[in-house]
Amino acid sequence: MIRLTIYLIFISFLAGCNQKGDNTLLASSKKDCISCRATSRLAAFASVANRENKSAQTKDEMVWIAGGTFQMGADDFPDAKPIHAVTVDGFYMDEHEVTNAQFEKFVMATGYLTVSERPLNPADYPGVPAEKLAPGSAVFTPPDHKVSLDDPLQWWQYISGADWKHPQGPGSTIKGHENEPVTQVSYVDAAAYAKWAGKRLPTEAEWEFAARAGKNNSKYYWGNELKPKGKWVANIFQGSFPEANTIEDGYKTVAPVKSFAPNGFGLYDMDGNVWEWCEDYYRPDYYKNSVSKNPKGPSDSFDPDEPGTVKRVQRGGSFLCSDQYCIRYRAGSRGKGEISSASNNLGFRCVKVSAIKNL
Repeated sequence: MIRLTIYLIFISFLAGCNQKGDNTLLASSKKDCISCRATSRLAAFASVANRENKSAQTKDEMVWIAGGTFQMGADDFPDAKPIHAVTVDGFYMDEHEVTNAQFEKFVMATGYLTVSERPLNPADYPGVPAEKLAPGSAVFTPPDHKVSLDDPLQWWQYISGADWKHPQGPGSTIKGHENEPVTQVSYVDAAAYAKWAGKRLPTEAEWEFAARAGKNNSKYYWGNELKPKGKWVANIFQGSFPEANTIEDGYKTVAPVKSFAPNGFGLYDMDGNVWEWCEDYYRPDYYKNSVSKNPKGPSDSFDPDEPGTVKRVQRGGSFLCSDQYCIRYRAGSRGKGEISSASNNLGFRCVKVSAIKNL
């Protein structure tokens, strides 16, 4: 395994982990990690495979979301303010994250190579020895002892050979894990799958409306209690982050889809498990200017932590979210990610506007 820390993906502090929320809620920026995952991989991949199979529109289970008006955002996070009324039209949404099995069908049909599998261009990494520029991705690799939460390099590594088929590196496999969410997919990869499937990625507003399922003012998407009736209802981190996961919810990393009860709209894992890509560009100030009807995000992206880096919104948190370190699994919060970056706690689901009954 090759750790390319300063050379490749670790060029900023967890892609915005230092953004503070309400001081009464957050004792430090550590809890407000905006994505709880590895930093941006340099935007080295200018060409995006645009394979499309128009006959491949999938019949995978989708749920009709009737649409409506809701209060979008959260007061606890600077980039989720102000809370504002948003109306979305109806749409179909995948009832769970896209799985390894589903993504494999796409790859088999198209020959698609994800960004993590593609060769790196030495010109994009001046000063880095060519032999170290091996395809790979970011993998959560926790230490065996307590560490300062100020240095994410202590639990993230760039591992050559890590990709969707080997989410934790060359020694790992998706065999036997076909019903788990596909991970190590960048925005580029997720968008390519969605196009092939005759779908698209959800807008941020569609995603939040679906996740809230009518609970406009709840602290979490499932309600106001972290453990309703003493039970964990989402796959997040329990224990001392990052070194001691007590696995109280039953899962150390990703959980198979439908491992937890669905929300009021019949959707699974809208909180925790894996972060999910949305279609919108990311800007921390967008809510100040957002339209109220079917917002589609800003026309371009801007992240003050990494100016010039193209980022899209991520939603829902992952199995690494914890009130000790990352609270971005709470209702209304936002994540962000550079479009060619991936990690083993990042996936997606799709939406579709037109009827699917005849697919």
